[in-house]
Amino acid sequence: MEAAGYYQQFERNLDIILSGLEAGLDIRPTALGTSLPLEVYVLSEVLNQGGGQFRLTTESALERLREFYAQFRQNEADTEALMQRILADKKAVMRTPEGRLLTKEMLIRRLEYFNEAARQVNVMRNQHALGSPPQSRSGVGLELQK
Repeated sequence: MEAAGYYQQFERNLDIILSGLEAGLDIRPTALGTSLPLEVYVLSEVLNQGGGQFRLTTESALERLREFYAQFRQNEADTEALMQRILADKKAVMRTPEGRLLTKEMLIRRLEYFNEAARQVNVMRNQHALGSPPQSRSGVGLELQK
């Protein structure tokens, strides 16, 4: 999917992830438990680099996502215009611990991440609805614990 497709699905992906977490889906034993709060933080920094006003104060995945989503919805038109401007700018860069990276690439990677995270949350919700045991208790990886 191209950047435009990820952008168009962004709000829907946020809704899917947030509704899954609010429904009680436990992401702690998955990579999402660690990566989701970090990706929300990086996305807010990318948007702030372009002129956004995102301020995150919470740590947990659910609370950080709620906080970001509330700020996103509060200034939705401005944020969408900002995202479009960043995606159209081929020369803007931002400083990161790794050096200087294209702001557009940083945004595209975040949009891809939220697309994949939404897909993963949907899979987890379907597994839960079907009565599948959580992977942490399913025996997967049992040999590694010996």
